[in-house]
Order: sequence, then structure tokens, then C-alpha cells
Amino acid sequence: MDSDVIVVGGGVVGLTTAVTLAERGLRVRVWSRDDVTATTSAVAGALWWPYRIEPAAEAGAWALASLRVYGELAADPERTGVRWVAGVHADTALDALGPWAREVPDLRQLAPEEVPGPYGAGLAARLPLIDMPVHLAWLRGRFEAAGGVFEQRAVTGFAEPAARARVVVDCTGLGARELVPDAGLLPVRGQLVLVENPGVEEWFTAADEGAGETTYFFPQPGRLVLGGTAEEGAERLDADPATAAAIVARCARVRPEIAGARILGHRVGLRPARAGGVRIEAVPLPDGGRLVHHYGHGGAGVTVAWGCAERAAELVGG
Repeated sequence: MDSDVIVVGGGVVGLTTAVTLAERGLRVRVWSRDDVTATTSAVAGALWWPYRIEPAAEAGAWALASLRVYGELAADPERTGVRWVAGVHADTALDALGPWAREVPDLRQLAPEEVPGPYGAGLAARLPLIDMPVHLAWLRGRFEAAGGVFEQRAVTGFAEPAARARVVVDCTGLGARELVPDAGLLPVRGQLVLVENPGVEEWFTAADEGAGETTYFFPQPGRLVLGGTAEEGAERLDADPATAAAIVARCARVRPEIAGARILGHRVGLRPARAGGVRIEAVPLPDGGRLVHHYGHGGAGVTVAWGCAERAAELVGG
């Protein structure tokens, strides 16, 4: 065997797990069907916040572990793609959040008159905002610097990587629905609009976890990312023009200058939600090896990536 571990999946969960394992001295390969810039992770907004993820208690701890890492990475934003940015979570009350919220620096309830747009409540926060194409490329580079090998190749089952490594880590996201198979996986379609930034410097979200439509905008280098949708069970990867127009209109109710911003493009991704929440579990393989399942992160894969990677690495062992 030429590897100790093969991680199947090259999105943010797979790459972060691969980095964690390689930096522990293991021989690690990543097998990814797509280039890192073509994964679902590359489409993400991506603001640190535990959104649409279960189980809540574990997710809070994973998110805080990841927050600490992103705080360190934000010291070099041009290289890592991670920046600290201020903003507002509308329609959110501090006392409605889990225990994790008490450990988020400077998270505070706003007075109603401080909340922008047609909202009566909200929180102010300064959080990591990640430029995902830059961050994914940086993760791949960090992984390869630690001795890891990235291969662009698809798999139809886990027997093939299991023949090449004693441990296989399944970070296939929605692909685990067929590969495992796991019928509990459900796509949650997200559509975004990219526009020229008309001068917006703070992020904004109004995202009820049970709603099919959300409102948010994230200032990323060279663009403003507008969102969005959360359509459970929808799998269309083409951008719908009517949905895009509605997204722009919702965001413009908060910042009117967005209405006239030039559209740069559209993005669609399928969040890998799962009944029962994230699955991080080791199962034995027939030849004495081990398969570590690590998928089902819903809309918060970026938010929990480093905390979940540590948990998966514990199951891989040395």
C-alpha cells in the first residue's frame, strides 16, 4: 500500500481532514472527482456560522474549534482567503442560540433601530468570512506541503481506495447518498448572484433555518455575493433567472444600491443535508481496514470543518 489514508472528496471537509492527517505524519492521498475550484464548497458564501447543521451540541463545539483556526488564518487573508468582517444577523436573538454563542467574541444584541432593512431584531458580530476559491487552493497547497498527494479521480465504491490504503475517509458529501448508500442524505439547493460591489463593506444575513428563501450578502474580494435559497430536495444546477431577480430585490431592500449593481455571474450548489445530522463514524472493512464516514454537514461545512476534521482524525488513529 502506498498510503496510510485515502480521503475521498476534495471539498472543504475532505481537504481540511487531509491536512489534519498529513500534518500528523500519515501518508495521505486525496481522491477527488473534481478540481477543488469545481466542488460544492467553491460555491459557498462562506460566513462562519452554525447554519442548518445537526446535532446541535456537537456542531457548536466543532464550530468553535474551527473559529479558533480561522482566527489564526485571518492573519494572512491574501494567502488563506480568511478575513474578519463585521456584519448583522437579522431576525436572530442571542438567547435563542446555543451555548456556543457565549464564546463568540463581541457578539451582541442590537436595538431594533440599529437593524438595517425591514427587520425588528438582530445581532452584531465580527466573524470570519472566507473567499472559498482562494481558501480551497490554499488548503490543497498546505496539504501537498505536508507530503500529501492530490489526485483527480472518481470512485464508484470504496473497495478501490481500500485496496490502496488501510484507512479510507469518506468525505463525499451528497455523493455518499449513492456510494454508501445513505438514503438519509437530502440536497438543499442554494442559488447565489455575484455582482459588482457598490461599496458594501459589511455582511448581512436574514436566514431562517426553516425558510426556502433567505437574504444575505457577503463582500468578497472583487465581488459582492448575494443570496439565497434553501430548497430542500431540489437538484437543479442551472441558475433560475426569476430566482436571481428575487434575490437581488431582497438584498436591495436592505441596501438599495445593490439594485443597480452589475451582475457578474450566478452560482448554484447543493448542500449535503442529512437526517440525523453529520455522520462521523468508523466501520470495519472486510480485509481488516477501516472506513471512516465523514459527511452530512448541511449548510455549515466551512463552519465546522476543522473541528470535524479533528474528530475524524481520532477515528483514523495513528
